Parts: sequence; C-alpha cells; structure tokens
Amino acid sequence: MVSNTTSIEIIHKYFPDLSEQQVHQFAQLQDLYEDWNAKINVVSRKDIDQLYERHVLHSLAIAQFTTFIQGSEILDVGTGGGFPGIPLAILYPDCKFHLVDSIGKKITVVKEVANAIGLNNLSAEHQRMEKVSGKFDFIVSRAVAQTKQLFIWAHQKVSKEQRNELDNGLILLKGGDLKLEMKEFGRRYIQKDISDYFTEEFFQTKKIIYVPVH
Repeated sequence: MVSNTTSIEIIHKYFPDLSEQQVHQFAQLQDLYEDWNAKINVVSRKDIDQLYERHVLHSLAIAQFTTFIQGSEILDVGTGGGFPGIPLAILYPDCKFHLVDSIGKKITVVKEVANAIGLNNLSAEHQRMEKVSGKFDFIVSRAVAQTKQLFIWAHQKVSKEQRNELDNGLILLKGGDLKLEMKEFGRRYIQKDISDYFTEEFFQTKKIIYVPVH
C-alpha cells in the first residue's frame, strides 16, 4: 500500500471537498512530473517520490492561510516547475494564475503540465519578474529570493483595487530561521507556521510570510 505522504491521499486528508475534476487533475501530477523530471530537472531527485507532500501540499498551505475569491488574479514568481501556482490553480478554477520564471525550460514544463491536465485558468511566461506586465491581487512565491529583494521587484505589480478579505500583497512560502531576513526587511508582515495547518514532520520548519503592500 502506498503511504499517504507519497500519494494523492495526503491532499484528500486536508482538502476533502474536491470536485471529481480536481481529484483527476491532482492525480495526474505524479506521472507527469516523473516524466518531465527525467528530461528536465524541475523537482529535486530526492523529492520526486514525495511530490504530493513536499510540493503539492506545501503549495496548498497558501489556501489554508487565505481563500481567493472568484476573479482574483495571482502572479507566481520564480515558479520553477509550477509551484505553488499549478496546485493553487487546480484548487481555484475561478481565479486567474500567471506563472513566470527566468528559466525557459521550466516554463516549458509548466505549460505542458497545465495543458495535460486541462488547466484553463493558468498562463505561463519565460520572463524576469520585474518585466512582467499587469497588476495582480496577490504575488505568491516559494523560496525564490530574500523577502526584501522580492518586495522591491514585486510591490509595483500589486493592484490597489481590493476585492479579497485579505489586503493585496505578497504571500511567500519560506523555510528555516527567518529572524535575520525579516529584520533586514524592515516592513510590516505576518508570519504563520505551516505546522499549524499540516501535521507532517516536513512542515515543522516551514512558514508563510504575508506582506500587505498598500
């Protein structure tokens, strides 16, 4: 029997109300990423067997922190192979997600995976963050850069038009000791332990950093 941490069951554990289409989309990710990882290393070799815990569920921690209302637009910066953007786009089919990365082959993987599972609410672009056009309700990112640098790059991309309960801003997935990084950041932020949402050992050192922009 496959353990919960290596199968889609770990997603069901925390998100029991998924539609049939969402279940089908999530279920396809393992084979798709294994196939692409054999060609382009977008997920670390040691993590590919733990894809649902360490990448998919980790991405969905953002959905435990806040809920995006219909029509929200979210930019995923430095998405790599599509995290957190692809899992969030599956969970929020009525929101729009734009995924960017400066490495073109990773965006190729994102587009192919999104097409394979029929994600119609996601676009992907090979581009540097600072050159992305448009405004977004939220910018999400996973361990791409220091918070201060991300804020410099990203804050002008955050819309002033408010539609969600949570003020528009940055929602970042981080790990480890953040004291020095956040002290250097020097702005108002909220830090949340992901272990408050998910009980697996992997999440003990993982955090969400939320930075309101306006």
